[in-house]
Amino acid sequence: MRCWGRFRRHLPEQPAIHSADALTDRNERFLAAEFLREKLFRLLGEELPYSAGVEIEKFEDQGSIRRIHASIVVGKEGHKAIVIGSGGSKLKQIATAARLDMETLFGGKVYLQVWVKVRSGWTDDESGAETHGYG
Repeated sequence: MRCWGRFRRHLPEQPAIHSADALTDRNERFLAAEFLREKLFRLLGEELPYSAGVEIEKFEDQGSIRRIHASIVVGKEGHKAIVIGSGGSKLKQIATAARLDMETLFGGKVYLQVWVKVRSGWTDDESGAETHGYG
């Protein structure tokens, strides 16, 4: 902390960019994708295909309800089966856990619809990887 005084005099003064109670500088759309991605990692563990990503296709704020349409994108048909699980059980578990976290953070009801899509080679395309949170 002794060095702080030497640097401080060179720093410009300005009002705070974010409010004191701001948790992040990211928007709710980004956070929704992150909640879903986190549940993929937690609930699939070792089974998680390395080429799984999340894309928010639609995010609508309708009063006290947020309607979110999201896709989990995987690279192979076999990966899709892993994410969906037997009779859709794994996908339901992932989506429900993510929705509950979103409702807590957003402070209201969330209608979350999730699909699993196969997009071969999406990780090879730089813009595709950025779209899914890896850029």
